[in-house]
Amino acid sequence: MRGTMLYGPRDVRFEEREDPKIIEPTDAIIRMVATCVCGSDLWPFRGVEKVSQPQPMGHEYVGIVEEIGSEVKNIKVGDFVVGSFVISDNTCEICQAGYQSRCVHGEFVSQTIGTQTDRARIPLADGTLVATPGMPDDDLIPSLLAASDVLGTGWFGAVAADVAPGKTVVVIGDGAVGLLAVLASKQLGAERIIAMSRHPKRQQLAREFGATDIITERGEAGVEKIKELTNGLGAHSVIEAVGTQESMLQAIRSTRPGGSVGYVGVSHDVNLDGQELFFSEVHLHGGPAPVRRFLPELIDLIWNRKINPGKVFDMELPLEQVAEGYRAMDERRAIKVLLRP
Repeated sequence: MRGTMLYGPRDVRFEEREDPKIIEPTDAIIRMVATCVCGSDLWPFRGVEKVSQPQPMGHEYVGIVEEIGSEVKNIKVGDFVVGSFVISDNTCEICQAGYQSRCVHGEFVSQTIGTQTDRARIPLADGTLVATPGMPDDDLIPSLLAASDVLGTGWFGAVAADVAPGKTVVVIGDGAVGLLAVLASKQLGAERIIAMSRHPKRQQLAREFGATDIITERGEAGVEKIKELTNGLGAHSVIEAVGTQESMLQAIRSTRPGGSVGYVGVSHDVNLDGQELFFSEVHLHGGPAPVRRFLPELIDLIWNRKINPGKVFDMELPLEQVAEGYRAMDERRAIKVLLRP
């Protein structure tokens, strides 16, 4: 089979890889129907995260089950499945509490498997994969793929920020996760949703997903603008979907006392001042999204065409052109690139 490997900064190669095989009786082999490039893939692509040896890439995936291990009970050969970007048994105490991304047997798909490939072995298949009610129409595949990570991550950001009816929400970040955090906030009943974006194309999509206001300012200027729109108080809920020092401080400073910050941007060099945090009196909650917790609900919403998160994919390429997909997202020519084997 063929798959994507990252050798170093901006060195993405699509090359022959060993065919996946069942290793553990809880494994499944899936044939990819669609995969994609994630914003978090750009950190190692740009060299911010160091790569010491060739690394398989990709962690968002939908596909058809080709083979299962002897202990797989809930997933069948021929099922169309959506998988989380974290392998989980979905039975341990942490999973049962809703934090499958911190499963005691968990591992990140991107670190050991890579799904920007033709086929992949998925460990703990019963806990990680969710089958759709049937074979989806082709137009649903982008949305089901979004559920594998960016939709589930944006949804977790909204849940972590305690988004609820009647509340004002701010979303910091206009990538796929931020845009889908807008969609999630709308679904969760937010009264006002303020999206922060400087890009007309992304602003338009934020509006389609439910944003009521757009702010183009950043940093302290962005904080002041939010305060202007909220009677000087700040928002009830703020979703941080970037992962930088500036975005995290902007999130905390945009939140009213007693409000909540849900942070789902992969953190890089973020350091918080203890005294400022102490006197802000805001709730902080976030981290790697437990996508598996939300997959059944999200698949149902997509299957019944109540939401269309697949709109975040604004470029589609053959999988063999994956390197161009990385460049397009790095240069912000694309919000998110869908890849088909």
